[in-house]
Amino acid sequence: MAVKEMRAIYADTLVELADANENIVLLEADLMAASGTKPFMQKYPERTFDVGVAEANMVGIAAGLSAGGKIPFANTFGCFATRRAFDQFFISCCYAQQNVKLCGTDPGVSAAFNGGTHMPFEDIGLVRTVPNVIIFEPCDPISLRALVNAAATHYGNTYMRLHRKMLPLIYSEGEQFEFGKGKILREGADVCLIASGGVCVGEALKACDILTAKGISVTVIDMHTIKPLDNELVLQYAKSAKALLTIENHQIMNGLGSAVCEVIAENGVCLPMKRIGINDLFGEVGTQSYLQERYGLTAVNIVNQAEKLLSK
Repeated sequence: MAVKEMRAIYADTLVELADANENIVLLEADLMAASGTKPFMQKYPERTFDVGVAEANMVGIAAGLSAGGKIPFANTFGCFATRRAFDQFFISCCYAQQNVKLCGTDPGVSAAFNGGTHMPFEDIGLVRTVPNVIIFEPCDPISLRALVNAAATHYGNTYMRLHRKMLPLIYSEGEQFEFGKGKILREGADVCLIASGGVCVGEALKACDILTAKGISVTVIDMHTIKPLDNELVLQYAKSAKALLTIENHQIMNGLGSAVCEVIAENGVCLPMKRIGINDLFGEVGTQSYLQERYGLTAVNIVNQAEKLLSK
């Protein structure tokens, strides 16, 4: 696969899907350049709808297109896709059992210089409360292409968190993905790291290398689907590991960490555990590297927290 930004991989995938299925349509809210979807508009202008700065209206139109048999992919910044258009997504799409693919770009600290107003730390928490929605976050170009294809063929509403910029390859071509089934990237006996998304899966793998060099055996799981969660995989490693950490570019409330804790607690498993993520704070303006340090989304912090848990 050519080295491209994630948004370019997304656009390429949508064009390929549209080539094969005339019902694939694209909706934007005046952020086509940011979303990287201009190639779709250039090839299929009659299947592209830019509604302007009107995100709630965009989601309502997507619901109408779905009711007419189309498969709409609606895109905007994650803060607008969820906070601003939540009611339309809830009622017009989900309650009405439509088939809308909502994409929220720049999740968490990847919003960087757009700052706190545009930094969605709560988008998973909002959408996770909606019945029957699939929530997923690819961590590299391979998983992005595979999961977008899975969303297109699944009938039902989905929410994807899309990191727009470039991310390193983690998977090899041909890797298979399934909603609700996590991927084991490394396997060990001492610490289990469960991470999601482009920022945190990469940091978890770096932390794994550091811990391994210290003689600590580590499992790393890419939990690309937050809802439905892979309960079986969580329980398997919660029962075998000495400590477990979740790492997410999101509030630790009602995100990946909460979902994992719910499964562990409800099944009577007890082990030292830590949720790494945003701890009841708003976003800030800054570089992504600064923001990762600010909120503890770094390999160094993961290592420190893992060692603390093991010391217990």
